[in-house]
Amino acid sequence: MIVTQPREFLAAYSAERFPACAPATARAAFLVAPHGFSLAAESASDNRYMALREGADAARALTEHAALAASLRECVPTLVFPGDPNTPDAVFPNNVFATVPGRAIIGAMRHAVRRRETARADLRAFFHDLLGYEIVDLSTNPFVAELTGALVIDRARGIGFCGLSERCDMDGARAMHDAFGLQLMFCFALAPGEYHANVVLAVLAGRAAIIAPDGFAEPAVVAAIAGVYAPRVLRLSAAQKTAFAGNAIALSPDAVWMSARAAASLAPDQRAALADWGFALRSVDLDEIEKAGGSLRCCVGEIF
Repeated sequence: MIVTQPREFLAAYSAERFPACAPATARAAFLVAPHGFSLAAESASDNRYMALREGADAARALTEHAALAASLRECVPTLVFPGDPNTPDAVFPNNVFATVPGRAIIGAMRHAVRRRETARADLRAFFHDLLGYEIVDLSTNPFVAELTGALVIDRARGIGFCGLSERCDMDGARAMHDAFGLQLMFCFALAPGEYHANVVLAVLAGRAAIIAPDGFAEPAVVAAIAGVYAPRVLRLSAAQKTAFAGNAIALSPDAVWMSARAAASLAPDQRAALADWGFALRSVDLDEIEKAGGSLRCCVGEIF
């Protein structure tokens, strides 16, 4: 079922109808190293978080990324694939490659610099030949569907929250609903200037949410989503959103990961709330990588 209005979502959703009974977190993660790290001017056309005027330090980005991989390995098995200077945004693989059990999905990217990533033979072979996953390839379709950048998924309930923008249209949303096998998808407009839902919303292991209200076009959408997870809802200020505090991920039921800058932006009561909800706050310095307009969650591909 796909709904586009808060009232439709509220009518469709109930805890009894959508129990949290599926695995909420991934069994492994994969990253793509920032080899030849640079800022893609094409992507900057609709990503206001990019620091295009700042210089990119490729060596520092590699150091940050290695530290991220090492930290994540303390939580889940984590694989790192090589990067390519010809695909500078590949450091954010979750927009291009995503999984459900037994199936790997390849996104339909808006920009040519990202469409080049979808042709990677090594990642396709990893999922299909090694893991034996069916490949669902959306990359050659005329719509735009940037996977778990545009789509925040409550894996435990089979519910997807899809932010419509230049990076995802309704046809793309429908294709992702089918590809991910979702039970319910709530599609809504992001606020002007926002490009991906995963910058303004995170669902943590199916039991809590981080929301940046000013990232949504309609307050009623925020209220509807928050109602699913209340009272475990962390609302972010505009400054915290800009610091990428919404670009967070739970890779296990007991920890939430975000960048060091994002974690530093949280107030003491917000940190205490996460702890009360059973989430240890884990962070890694990603200042250099964040110049490319994404943060920790964008760097992490999930293997279910």
